[in-house]
Amino acid sequence: MSEHAHGTEGLHVPEHVTWAAVAGRVRGLVGEAFTDDGPANLVDGQWQAVGTPTEQISPNDGSSLGTMLKVDSATATDAVQRAARTHRSWAATDLDERRRKVSASLDTIEGARDDLALLLAWEIGKPWKAACSDVDRCISGVRWYVEEIEGMLSRDVEGAPAKRVALEGPVSNIASWNYPMSVQVHAELVQLLAGNGVVAKTPTQGGWMTLTVAHALMAREGLPVTLLSGDGSELSDALIRSPEIGALAFVGGRSNGGKVAAQLADTGKRHMLEQEGLNSWGIWEFSDWESFSEILQKGFEYAKQRCTAYPRFVVQRGLVDQFLATYMPVLDGVRFGHPLAVEAGGDGLDDLPALDFGPLISAGKAEELDESVAEALRHGAVPLYRGRRDSGRFLPGQDTSAYHAPVSMLAPPGASRLMHEEPFGPVDSIVVVDTEAELLAQMNASNGSLVASIASDDTGKAERLAEQVQAFKVGINKLRSRGDKDEAFGGRGESWKGAFVGGEYLVHAVTEGPPGENLYGNFPGYHRYPAT
Repeated sequence: MSEHAHGTEGLHVPEHVTWAAVAGRVRGLVGEAFTDDGPANLVDGQWQAVGTPTEQISPNDGSSLGTMLKVDSATATDAVQRAARTHRSWAATDLDERRRKVSASLDTIEGARDDLALLLAWEIGKPWKAACSDVDRCISGVRWYVEEIEGMLSRDVEGAPAKRVALEGPVSNIASWNYPMSVQVHAELVQLLAGNGVVAKTPTQGGWMTLTVAHALMAREGLPVTLLSGDGSELSDALIRSPEIGALAFVGGRSNGGKVAAQLADTGKRHMLEQEGLNSWGIWEFSDWESFSEILQKGFEYAKQRCTAYPRFVVQRGLVDQFLATYMPVLDGVRFGHPLAVEAGGDGLDDLPALDFGPLISAGKAEELDESVAEALRHGAVPLYRGRRDSGRFLPGQDTSAYHAPVSMLAPPGASRLMHEEPFGPVDSIVVVDTEAELLAQMNASNGSLVASIASDDTGKAERLAEQVQAFKVGINKLRSRGDKDEAFGGRGESWKGAFVGGEYLVHAVTEGPPGENLYGNFPGYHRYPAT
């Protein structure tokens, strides 16, 4: 059921950042990518008005953003076959030419940076600063690869001289909606640098317009990219099992990741499946609460809708009072609301609000979080903090059904989803422990995660404990994140399947090295981890 805000008198969306204004500008920039109703699908270098129209809704205020054209399985299969032919000619293209075309694409993306960020603000509700960061990290990250790619294609995973070549077919990319530029487009451009054609699917929730504009700019420079919109259930055979596909890059939750892994099981395809995990902070024999307060505040960026967010705190019993004295004021100070609503008289991009987060990706996700919280409370969790949605910063009368205020619970029971699953929203859980063994057991509750951290005055003990935490990266008194440029990224346990990425590991993942090479990653026959 939709909710509407009383709002703050005088708040408004400046004319030049309205959806109509931004959509009009990008249509003028890449008109070839649009039909009368909205973005088309990119097949074999041509934009095609094929597919079933489906309305897209902004989580900011429930308004319509236009129409996504969802293609069917036959269209996707044909697109993959065409991409495979283009892949072969691209793989034979000189590296300097590939670098030139990727660099030219980055130049045009950088020229559209502000409008790409505004698209992200409307499509997935990112506050301005976070939206700009998503675009900027894509650009700066790929520019680093342009400089480093020659060396990366000249050695094996052990660092010995060896020639790496493109895969036998294009790389298929299926990513979640939360980081269209810094994760999906970034990965695609590196795959292209390495000599591979690219097939990409737009998320069904958010990011389809942003990806359309980015891929139109890439296609203009002659990069072999295919972009399709559609439901995963309809397109999965074409994008995962097609014999022409050389590798699959997937970013998403464990449920969908498990289905993808099952489809891949008998294909032997190269794959990189990034899945969720319950990332945890362990707090043991710790006293630097002033620094920890800043870490907690940063942790609420983008409503914890990140694969490296920390929704679980495992706290030594004797420190609970000090932890809560630091933590509760942070919850009170979290700022959320419409990411593009400015005060009266403020009409510039610099006037856009500095928020911790805007909406969740949809009203349905906000409702799902409410149900998870209610379930945990029914089974015995203790409510520590339940923020009010109406405390957000909203336009008068706007739909607020996709927003969710911060929530924190003590001791979610084992019967509740929140004990073992990542909420992917601003819902924290706190578990109290008495022994180091309990600390480790609770930090490892989800059978593997992408990141974790331990806060302790005794860094030596923290490092020893970290060795037993089932996370790919473990921070000591600091957050860990996906990282940029040469930093490796992967997961332990069920949080990752296949080759790791980041730095040269990403290039290794999408190229062939010497026969018998063992990549870093989690594979059915072995697990191999780099130093992190």
